[in-house]
Amino acid sequence: MMWAMDATRLDDGTATRLLGIAIDNIQRDHPVHWTHVIDGDHRLVPQRELHPVFAGSFDWHSCVHQTWLAVRLLRLRPSLSGADAARDALDKLITPDNCAVEAAFFASPAGRHWERPYGWAWLLVLDAELRTSGLPWSVAPIGDVLRDRYLEWVSAARLPIRTGTHSNTAFATGLVHDAAQARGDSELASACVDAALRWHGPETAYGGFEPDAADFLSPALTTADLMRRALSADDFADWLDAYLPDLSSQRWRALREPFPVDDPSDPYGSHLAGLALSRAWCWEAIADSLPSGHRYAPLARSASAAHREAGWSYVFGGHGYMADHWLGTFGAYLDLKAF
Repeated sequence: MMWAMDATRLDDGTATRLLGIAIDNIQRDHPVHWTHVIDGDHRLVPQRELHPVFAGSFDWHSCVHQTWLAVRLLRLRPSLSGADAARDALDKLITPDNCAVEAAFFASPAGRHWERPYGWAWLLVLDAELRTSGLPWSVAPIGDVLRDRYLEWVSAARLPIRTGTHSNTAFATGLVHDAAQARGDSELASACVDAALRWHGPETAYGGFEPDAADFLSPALTTADLMRRALSADDFADWLDAYLPDLSSQRWRALREPFPVDDPSDPYGSHLAGLALSRAWCWEAIADSLPSGHRYAPLARSASAAHREAGWSYVFGGHGYMADHWLGTFGAYLDLKAF
């Protein structure tokens, strides 16, 4: 089940600011979160040498999704102020030679697990965007490697990872499912659906406590957001009734209402700011996927609106690089979707 985009929700002024921040980020080499496991001093080389396309924006996955943000905006709003400078920056970064280096890394043993699943998912979203947009750039060599890597992994993974950070498998697999559908890859899309049903189909009476201090995703809501892709509206409603049978109770007030963020400049504080945005899109997608008149639909729409207002208040809040290097992507994904 694809989720319809409403490009009108993001005005040109906001889009211009997001584009400028994204282009600054993907060209900014420092500070960098350098996370490789190395087997000798010879591997201690600059990130830009290892990853010439995606070395900016603090870490590889953030650079990937900030690049997606720039590409998405250029596709939907090609006349934005700053668009020409953005195109020049992308011309310099997304080159055949640079993509060949990135693809070779992920084809090597060193790249078999690195940045799985979050970074891989965003790369496949970027790849699908470029393949379907008519824009002049391509990350297809990287996308081809990671498509096969993801298919191999998601087809065999017996268990999900239910967490509110990068290792969350429901969020990543939802993104990959949508990217696969967008590019007509039925094999990968079906593997994502099979994984969703294998991981979460039998689950009932979710009992987690949310949020954790580092969460930028909701384990409960990302699971529901994945399952609405795998099930018909009626089957999804039945699944959600069993998964969260008491969703309207006091027990889940912390899931329905935005969590206050004391310090958005703190790395974990910025995560909680992003959590409001990701919860907003999950609640919205849940409401859109439920049958008309379902008891949770008004609750989901109200929760989405509250989280949207809270989340967007942090995007341009001047909270420093720990927030700026990634938070705009989540705002854009909320309002523009990926496809």
